[in-house]
Amino acid sequence: MMDNFTPNPFVDELNEAGVPEEFHEWLSAHGVGALVVKLGIRFTEMSAERMVATMPVVGNTQVAGILHGGAHVVLAETLGSFAASLHAGRGRHAVGIEVGATHHRSVASGLVTGTCTAIHLGGTLATHEIVITDDKGRRLSTARITNMIRDNRH
Repeated sequence: MMDNFTPNPFVDELNEAGVPEEFHEWLSAHGVGALVVKLGIRFTEMSAERMVATMPVVGNTQVAGILHGGAHVVLAETLGSFAASLHAGRGRHAVGIEVGATHHRSVASGLVTGTCTAIHLGGTLATHEIVITDDKGRRLSTARITNMIRDNRH
């Protein structure tokens, strides 16, 4: 828990990633994660029910010059895991137990948007669907992630 006297070492990282200030305390111990920073993921909406973020294609391509399939999955897993963690609440955390994705079309430039929607928010499991689209709103991939909700160890 942060107090008014302890600076958050990740405040710049959280701001750059678009994390609303109301969530800074929640992410104050670890920030958004090194991979989220490297891929340029930026959040635009954050809740357990719906989470949205963008990611640039440039810098996240594979050898053929298109967005790497793994980058799709990282964006999807980031959104689903963050949403499940918000659902878990204080004293609990989310642990990913399954993720899968189907790639529908490729993209070689621009910004992609991941929209994460809750399918199930239970006491022990949270499942989210993530749809990734291009600048024109075309579906690039569809992913699903299930997280197990666990109590923190004391």
